[in-house]
Parts: sequence; structure tokens; C-alpha cells
Amino acid sequence: MSDFILSCCSAADLTQEQMDRLGINFIPFHFELNGVQYTDDLGVSVPYPEFYRRMAEGEDTKTSQVNVEEFTQYFESFLKEGKDVLHLTLSSGISGTINSAKLAKDILDEKYPDRKLYVVDSLAASGGYGLLMEKLAELKKAGHGIEEVYDFAESQKKKLNHWFFTSDLTFFIKGGRVSKTAGFVGQMLNICPLLNVDYMGRLIPREKIRTKKKVIARIVDVMEEKADGGKDYSGKVLITHSHCEEDARAVADLIEERFPNMDGKVTINYIGNLIGSHTGPGTVALFFWGEERDN
Repeated sequence: MSDFILSCCSAADLTQEQMDRLGINFIPFHFELNGVQYTDDLGVSVPYPEFYRRMAEGEDTKTSQVNVEEFTQYFESFLKEGKDVLHLTLSSGISGTINSAKLAKDILDEKYPDRKLYVVDSLAASGGYGLLMEKLAELKKAGHGIEEVYDFAESQKKKLNHWFFTSDLTFFIKGGRVSKTAGFVGQMLNICPLLNVDYMGRLIPREKIRTKKKVIARIVDVMEEKADGGKDYSGKVLITHSHCEEDARAVADLIEERFPNMDGKVTINYIGNLIGSHTGPGTVALFFWGEERDN
């Protein structure tokens, strides 16, 4: 196995068991719940069901990114042991944390000139970020060196498709992603917006669909249109959800029926506390490998 550290931020929405099995290290973001700050430790400090229950009951949430000092200490813990590091950050279209990571890299490149420290903008979030990390971990396990894995990440990251919908606009309105007027009308008409992550890693509304049943069907249709090989897709699929597992399972059932050649069953994880602070309850996100994002 190639001897380098493969690393990401906590927002990849993999479980601790998955991180351990894949040999991935992570650095945590931070979030506040009702004025109390927590480390985004994959649901240990505040379990996901409790987190979303408290949001639904009206408790305020805030998030804060990893700062330069934290990145410097984190990276240096590996470099001083003689390990090289490949770190992928949460999409720059969602967070400015990559700037802190790059500043830390500049500091450490001078201190450890014989070590390699790569920082990559994943242009991904949640399970899309997680699927990308899983693929990189497989390449590392297969014996590929840090440069090869880095090159793969840079060349293939836009092929990770992110599509998601919400059946509850409350927190999209609260966060300013949907205007109050549009949100009010959307809630009256039972609109479930379908969104994706674009080529710059930003969240973009794509379609307005009435009723949850129709948006569940539509998101699977989109996968057929966009996935490598269409119905013959043979890659992995990951779904994340913000405390609406029944809806996530409905999407997964349709996918497993329509894509018989996919790699295993659909993996279903929670949307973590960082991303979930902005979506609130009621969001289902679908991730798969497909055509390169160009808009």
C-alpha cells in the first residue's frame, strides 16, 4: 500500500466506520446548536436524529470552517512523522475553507521541503465528496502513489454527479437560498425543488416539481440520463438524507430496480451536522458517477 495520508473534511458525510475501513483521515468543521459550539465529529457529540429534531423544534444553527491554525496543526501531525498528505477540501462553491488549507500548505512547504502536501478543491459535498474519497482510497489501496491519486482527483472530480431535493423549504428560506415569497408559494403548491452541484461546486436550483412522489421519480430519471452507461451503470451509488430515511429508501428502491448492474446496493447515510445545518430536515441527495459537469 502506498504510504501517504489520504484526508478530507468532515463534510464528506461518510460514517466513522467507513472512514476507518477506507483508511481516510478527516479534519472536523464546527457547528453551533442553540449557541453551543460543537466539533463536527460525525454525529458523536450530537447524534443526527437529535440534531434534526432540535432544528425542527426551532433551535438555531451556525457553522464555522476550519481555520489556518487548525489545518497547520493537523497537516503537521503527519508531515513530522515523514508522511506525505493528499487532502481534499469541501467544495469552494460552498465554503472558503480551501483558502485556509492552502495557507497552511504554504507555511508547511517551507518547514518540510522534503515532504509532499497536496490540497485539492473537491468541487463536491456530502455523499458526492464521500464517493470521490472512496474511489481515491481504492486507488491508494491498489498501490497507486500520491501523484497518481492526486491526478485522478483533479481530472475526474467533475464526473461526480450530485442531485438532491427537499420536501421542506423552511431552512432553505431561512438560509436565503430561497426567497420568502418564493418559499411561501412553493410551500402552498407543495413544490419540491430539484437542485444539483454545478461545475464550480455551487448549489443550483434546476427544476420545480410538485409533490414528493414526482420528485422521487424524477431524480431517478435524471440518474438514468446522466449516469455512465445509463441503465447499464456499473458504479456505486450513495444517498444521504436529513432525517427522512423513508424518502431516501424510496429513491434507493427505484434505483436498485432500474440499475441492475450497479456495484452493490445503494449506500444510505445521514447528511452530517455541517451540511444539515443549512438544509434542515427533509432533504434527500443522490450521488453517482456520470457525465462531466459543464454547467
